[in-house]
Amino acid sequence: MRVEDLPPEIETPSAWLGPRIQNSGNWLFTLNDNEIKELEQAASTCLDQSENIADITRDRFVLPTLAPRLRAIHDFLIDGPGFALVKSLPVDIWSRRTTAAVFYGLGSHLGNARPQNAKGHLLGHVIDMGLRADDPNVRIYQTHERQTYHTDSSDLVGLVCLQQAKAGGDSALVSSNTLYNEMRRNHPELAAALFDPIATDRRGEVPVGQKPYFEIPVFNWHQGLMSTIYQRQYIDSAQRFNDAMRLTPLHIEALDCFDHLANDPRLNFLMRLEPGDMQFVHNHTLLHDRTAFEDWSDPAKKRHLLRLWLSSPLARPLPEVFAQRYGTVVPGLRGGVMHTDAAVNAPLDPL
Repeated sequence: MRVEDLPPEIETPSAWLGPRIQNSGNWLFTLNDNEIKELEQAASTCLDQSENIADITRDRFVLPTLAPRLRAIHDFLIDGPGFALVKSLPVDIWSRRTTAAVFYGLGSHLGNARPQNAKGHLLGHVIDMGLRADDPNVRIYQTHERQTYHTDSSDLVGLVCLQQAKAGGDSALVSSNTLYNEMRRNHPELAAALFDPIATDRRGEVPVGQKPYFEIPVFNWHQGLMSTIYQRQYIDSAQRFNDAMRLTPLHIEALDCFDHLANDPRLNFLMRLEPGDMQFVHNHTLLHDRTAFEDWSDPAKKRHLLRLWLSSPLARPLPEVFAQRYGTVVPGLRGGVMHTDAAVNAPLDPL
């Protein structure tokens, strides 16, 4: 893209400064006792009908009083600042199955669950599996290392904390629209470079007939909306493929600038998820990160979060190029790791 053709600055609630929005607290939602009881009852009803959590749907997970509040949270995610922290489920009292059913059922009111890996897992487990991030077939959430700022392959990502780390493991957020505004204002030639298709490694999870990488620009301007997709480590590792587009010095400078801004404390902020906290993030306007952590020696106390990738039927339009990663750009059906030979499932334990 030419500098003179850059889209205008983003002037919506999705373009925010970290310290300012952190102090506002308008992204914090606390469930009351009646809402928690309603969630528990809905989960119990669904589990009586089927032990398979993947069978839970929005229609089956009935929330007479909480559903309107969840619709408001959905709109806050899609059209507002793009993230919410919902406190707090009694995970220390509930069984793993009940917690998972509640989380999955609540998530069904925000969007449709999408598979998070080639095994078809609709319910993901964010836990250190003792793997190394420098293995090109390992995804970083399976390690204890810092993830760095990135997006996931869905409209919304949800996390619920089961167990904190001994130290570290904080969640960090930054507005990708703010990053665009900063680059457009101060480094327009670098902003323009990120509208070029960029090769991103699929890390071994390759749909049938597809390349082992996808080529989607970091910045995507479509129907008056800016949508960002990003994972720097996977961009770098895609260079191992001889037929992938080569990163030019200008691309590398632009990516470095993007990373530098994402890590600027003037723009981002950190939060620590406590057991029972649920965090939801809009991937198209936010980047999220997780700091490195030290775990407990007792396996039963290891840092452990459950994760959902959700496709909202009311999500924004996306350009057709996103189908390389999302399978389709149809709201409600798009996103996830597209792997045709895996049956979708919702495991209660890391696999």
